[in-house]
Amino acid sequence: MSVFLARGSVAAAILVVSTQAALADLSAQEVWKDWKAYLASTGYEVSGTESQSGSTLIVSDISMTLPVPEGDVVGTLTLPEIKFVENGDGTVNVLLPQEFPLGFEFSEEGEDFAGTLIYAHDGSPMKVAGESDNMSYDYSAPKVSVTLDSLRADGEAIPADVLKAQIVLNDVVTKTAMTIGTVRAYDQNLTASSLSYDFAFKDPESDDHGVFKGMLQGLGFNGTSTVPVDVDSGDMQALLAAGFAFDGAFTFTGGNGSVSGAEGRETFSMESTSEGGEIAVAMDRKHLSYDLSQTGATVNISGSDIPFPLALSMAEAGIKLMLPLEKSEDEQDFALGITLRDFAVPDMLWAMIDPNGQLPRDPATLIVDLAGKGKVLFDMFDPKAMEDVEKGKTQPGELNALTVKQLQVSAAGAELTGTGDFTFNNDDLTSFDGMPAPSGTANLKLTGANTLIDKLIQMGLMSESDAMGARMMMGMLAVPGEGEDTLTSKIEISEDGQIRANGQRIK
Repeated sequence: MSVFLARGSVAAAILVVSTQAALADLSAQEVWKDWKAYLASTGYEVSGTESQSGSTLIVSDISMTLPVPEGDVVGTLTLPEIKFVENGDGTVNVLLPQEFPLGFEFSEEGEDFAGTLIYAHDGSPMKVAGESDNMSYDYSAPKVSVTLDSLRADGEAIPADVLKAQIVLNDVVTKTAMTIGTVRAYDQNLTASSLSYDFAFKDPESDDHGVFKGMLQGLGFNGTSTVPVDVDSGDMQALLAAGFAFDGAFTFTGGNGSVSGAEGRETFSMESTSEGGEIAVAMDRKHLSYDLSQTGATVNISGSDIPFPLALSMAEAGIKLMLPLEKSEDEQDFALGITLRDFAVPDMLWAMIDPNGQLPRDPATLIVDLAGKGKVLFDMFDPKAMEDVEKGKTQPGELNALTVKQLQVSAAGAELTGTGDFTFNNDDLTSFDGMPAPSGTANLKLTGANTLIDKLIQMGLMSESDAMGARMMMGMLAVPGEGEDTLTSKIEISEDGQIRANGQRIK
């Protein structure tokens, strides 16, 4: 089912929203012919009734069926009509009705699930210009909406209040430049002043329900993608080998959202706001990367199981990840980063652990920025290889080097910062209990730790004996640094397994 949904989403975007443009030429008939060829190359069986009236080609009763051998699933998308109009100036307009139903149906082993979405816009055309192997698509509309109209399961209608869904885009502008050769290459851009969503569900057999609402402002998308020609779209391994790749970033300048619901007597609600953010994703045969960030985020949570409302805020939150994908005996780069900057919790929560206000209540920060090199020793798109890894028959990879570019942890008046650089010997799995033996150096700095320990003792959150043990450990690993209540530490691990702290051997 998931395979069909992935492909179905692509097809819907191609034919409805048109941000991922399909192939086109400068005559109406060839535009439709190329659309069919493109969809057929991705596994769809496309049909429709064609009629020509002057310079206009009308295709009605359009059906796109995708059989998926895995699981014996069949999915179908239907549209009532598309018009391809030759403008007489070498361009073609693609027209969709101002409001029309978009049908979908999934069937598997005698069970089926179907429904209808209503797509609405002002009827603006999508304009195609250029040459047969180098074309541009332009589309704009003041408002575009997609609304769930009906659902059916095994032939029976599902009540309208069981599931509601609507997405609305305002001031939409999309542009796509496309070239066709041994691969299809796309350069895409989308802007919208806002996107709103409204989802709700209700259990027909109880009072359980949920509502999800929100809006994003100042949307933007820029991206490029490369799609091989005549390669099975369900075979990711073959697609990547043939040159499949994409690199895109979605941005927004602000947003807000809310979630609320009830299950029996238990209730829950959450409201959030953001001053903007970015989601960047890239993939090719060698790497997959994600870079997600958000600024000025606030979250307010309440519920029957929460004793008092929680108000949380962060100046910045983000995560980045870059993974190698290609099986190779050569070292490949990887990266991981986490940022939670100026994370603040309400005074009411502080008061539960620090009623007398002895601890500094400055916002906390966690920043970890790692980079390294490693080897991927199996094909992660090969189901048999994945199974062997899960069963322990195959080693998934090797860690060869790790660099700590930045480490920062600050809370309650104390702060730990540091950097480090290590290499790993994968032939030595005994010196460090099964872990590849590391060698390298880390430099750390700790401020405010002794002051924090004193306050924790005064608050009764730490015993004198525990504090003594912590201070002995700091004394063994660190030396006084510049400034009050500051410790520094240089940890060195040699290739023969020795560990030294500030020049003193501890292992």
